[in-house]
Amino acid sequence: MTTAVRVSDELVREARIFSKIGQRSLTGQIEYWAKIGKCAEENPDLTYSLIKDILIGLVELEQGESSEYKFG
Repeated sequence: MTTAVRVSDELVREARIFSKIGQRSLTGQIEYWAKIGKCAEENPDLTYSLIKDILIGLVELEQGESSEYKFG
């Protein structure tokens, strides 16, 4: 389901810049920021880097790109 949401011109301007860096659509960039922000609010002790790595790991699992981790 798609829902129209009003956001500031400033957010759109910044998202447009970052979307080109991350090779995402404008909508994809704003959704990415929302997902990161939601994770950060739910897990305030995690760093951005750790949240990003967790999200990458989840996508890798979904695509069947997992391997057993060997300690040591």
